[in-house]
Amino acid sequence: MTESPYAVPVPKGFRVGSWEVLEPLADGAFGSVYAARRISADSGARRIWADSGARRISADAEAGGELPAVAALKFLPTGTRAPHRFNHLRELAERETELLSRLRAPRIIRLYETLTVEAPGRPGLDGATVLVLEKAEASLAALLRRPPAPAAGPALLVQVCEGLHQLHRAGWVHGDLKPANVLLMKDGSVRLADFGLAAKLEGAAAYSPGFSTPDHTPPELHWAELGERGQQIRPSTDLWAFGVLAHLVLTGTHPLPGSTAEARGDALVRYARGAEDLRLSPELPGAWREIVTDCLARTHEERARHDASSLLLRVERAAGSTSSSRLRSLRLLRRPRLLVAAAALLGVAVALGSAVVYERGGEEVGYGYHHCPAQSVCFFSEDNGEGQMCSWEASDPDWLAGPETCAWTRHAPVRSVYFNAGDPAAFHGVEYFRGRDFTPAGFDLERDTLRTGCTAARAQGNLAGTYAPRSHRLVKRC
Repeated sequence: MTESPYAVPVPKGFRVGSWEVLEPLADGAFGSVYAARRISADSGARRIWADSGARRISADAEAGGELPAVAALKFLPTGTRAPHRFNHLRELAERETELLSRLRAPRIIRLYETLTVEAPGRPGLDGATVLVLEKAEASLAALLRRPPAPAAGPALLVQVCEGLHQLHRAGWVHGDLKPANVLLMKDGSVRLADFGLAAKLEGAAAYSPGFSTPDHTPPELHWAELGERGQQIRPSTDLWAFGVLAHLVLTGTHPLPGSTAEARGDALVRYARGAEDLRLSPELPGAWREIVTDCLARTHEERARHDASSLLLRVERAAGSTSSSRLRSLRLLRRPRLLVAAAALLGVAVALGSAVVYERGGEEVGYGYHHCPAQSVCFFSEDNGEGQMCSWEASDPDWLAGPETCAWTRHAPVRSVYFNAGDPAAFHGVEYFRGRDFTPAGFDLERDTLRTGCTAARAQGNLAGTYAPRSHRLVKRC
């Protein structure tokens, strides 16, 4: 683990709340992250309350109120050893806690609970804030350290951009987007993480502490004054960082020349002053070259012509236009059959009641449904393929148990369905049931069909009434 004056050393076996620390996962200037397993004891910590005691941060509701067996514990020193030295660290912890407790989105790392350590005998740990987070498999930074550039790079960038869109739409700016803060989960999906420098928008701008990673910081912030409220950042800050990240992912190189951060900083100054033009790698594909060029515009005003919503549409097109193609690409990392996600809101303005339609291989796919992977059946928590989604490539006898679960259906009905079967399809329909093992239950026992419903291949639509399937089976015909 890297030595740092702010890192939090935690011994293996240390217990905090219902967790036992295992091995270190990551370390930085503002804290340390450890793998942990859940235990039954609750010692050495007390739970803290968010929002001035208005709401306790506890187990994720989508997990049915249960904490996971393993998690990542992020230890943030918030100061009992030398309070005057840790005021800014306490602020970073509060920023991250506030964002993660308020914002639940598919591309944002999930917070399960927040603890504070009470260990008077350990001055370096006493008073530390602990964020109990989803455990990732690796960071994008670790992936990029293994050349060549990842084959699933465009697919990964789509999900990073989805995360930015979800963040900006909720009124937050990340402020420190970089490969180390992009996490890859076990199923190959992406989460944005590390929100200590994130800031809530107040109109068009926000205020963040005066810390940043130079290689991912836009020109105007390199010499910006630090006011009483901190440094002013805007969504265009994240667009610049995305441009740098996209160039790294697609070419393996930084967009500005130089073998060291200092040399790249000098190149940035020359570029910002107009003394040099942007010279991107010749390996960058044409569509991505336009995207990266716009993200790396010299000034905030030029970058502000774009936003995360319009950027997401362009990134999707550059990556292959469809959600199904990008999810199949991500399965090259891991190949789960079940994918749980929320349909990303693409920020397209439409009149109430109208539909947004996408072209895919000559067919029209209604807005929301295009997130359903090919060769899959997808169920959604909202009408028109919106909200949370569960998708399968095969039958499933129990949605709420086993290795592949659709946890949100424990508390919410299914509102829409899409059977995105192949052409020709091995199966021409999917039938779904309220009971386990494809058996009727409840109201279905009174119906002639003895099943909740059946959807034909390539069909999509909203479900009438309250549908609460617990299993589904692919069939030759409905």
